Amino acid sequence: MNPQQQALLRRLPGVDYVLDLWEKNYPITSVPRPVVVQSIRDVLDKLRSKILAADETLDDILFSDSELLRLTKEAVDKKTGFNLKRVVNATGVVIHTNLGRSLLPKKVARHVAEISSMYSNLEFDLEKGERGSRYSAIEEILCELSGAEAAMVVNNNAGAVFLSLETLARGKEVIVSRGELVEIGGSFRIPDVMARSNAKLVEVGATNRTHPADYERAISDETALLLKVHTSNYAIVGFTAEVCLKDLVALGRKYHLPVMKDLGSGNFVDFSKYGLIQEPTVQETVASGADVVTFSGDKMLGGPQAGIIVGRKDVVERIKKNPINRALRIDKMTLAAMEATLHIYRDEVKALSEIPTLQMLTISVKEIAKKARRLRNRLKKLGSKRLDIGLVDSSSRVGGGSLPLQELPTKCVSVKMRGLSASKMECLMREASPPVVGRIEDDLVVIDLRTVQDDDFTIIVNTFKEILKHE
Repeated sequence: MNPQQQALLRRLPGVDYVLDLWEKNYPITSVPRPVVVQSIRDVLDKLRSKILAADETLDDILFSDSELLRLTKEAVDKKTGFNLKRVVNATGVVIHTNLGRSLLPKKVARHVAEISSMYSNLEFDLEKGERGSRYSAIEEILCELSGAEAAMVVNNNAGAVFLSLETLARGKEVIVSRGELVEIGGSFRIPDVMARSNAKLVEVGATNRTHPADYERAISDETALLLKVHTSNYAIVGFTAEVCLKDLVALGRKYHLPVMKDLGSGNFVDFSKYGLIQEPTVQETVASGADVVTFSGDKMLGGPQAGIIVGRKDVVERIKKNPINRALRIDKMTLAAMEATLHIYRDEVKALSEIPTLQMLTISVKEIAKKARRLRNRLKKLGSKRLDIGLVDSSSRVGGGSLPLQELPTKCVSVKMRGLSASKMECLMREASPPVVGRIEDDLVVIDLRTVQDDDFTIIVNTFKEILKHE
């Protein structure tokens, strides 16, 4: 350690000194004292580390009372603020896994707030005055919408797949096409889940082509289940062949074997009617005769995170009775959100306008362009000559591992700021409160209006006001 470093270390004040500064400038009761003390220690530790690292950015101002107080205030605000916070999604990715996937409809969020802040009949039968089942809240409407005989919900689709396999095929063989051994985000792989459920994977066919005879040749006395997995996050094109669900169901009936279909990102709306690539709906899948169908509640369905299981009554009842089900069950908030979202699906027109995910997926480019012009005009009213604001055509994405080949034409606001790189501007936007997350294209910060909500406009404008002020 050199003499300069030793001198700087001697200039660092003690915790008591900075604490006294804090108490003179802020009400003592505004923040719990232990939080303030730990924040001060964190600040002093960081300054000490900078000194020992011979950081050349250190100067006298860092040791002033005002700077010590500012650094402490920043540290206190960080400790007392929430880690999970609202974010403006300006990326154009509708079902953005990193940003919380689907947005709940406003009326659904209000229902969740009421149920979570009050007592409810979560597991109480109001008619009989005795203990009831939490599945009763949503089983009837799930059956109504899907056409299935029975239904249940667990915490996510990975849980739904695991629970179904563990119930129906523990210690037995499950036959699945080699081309359907999918992996989704977080390294969730069908073979791994199957191994954890103690089911034995039997792969059939080739990566690009599988035929009914491949399944039939693999059936043995050890076979418990025929599994078909929807490859929702990738596509195999060219010289391909797959066994349709109806043919697989017919094979299952022939050999008295149940058939399970993992839809991944399930949906109740035929999106091909609105210009998107066609995806199998839950209703079509159930009508094909599958004994068990699993799908997510928080992707294209537009509800909360959940794994939905629908199918034949005797099969679903077996899954419900699996002791592992308790470890995967949903809580009252998820249940309330799921039920309220499903109620909206009774009217498809209403669903398209009220469920944000569906609204963002089907909104016209003309409507997006209107939003883009509104935001551009509001940013231009800031009157800064440093800002170069324009409109650009681009493409949005569905996200969430859904419709990987689908490009959604969109309109974006592009922003360039003199004296500031696009990467620095994008970083400052993310550091704002609330954070604004956009993307960079051709050295421009791009704000995709497909995923920007109406009440995000003021936040975006205020973010650029602050960036102009401090840079």
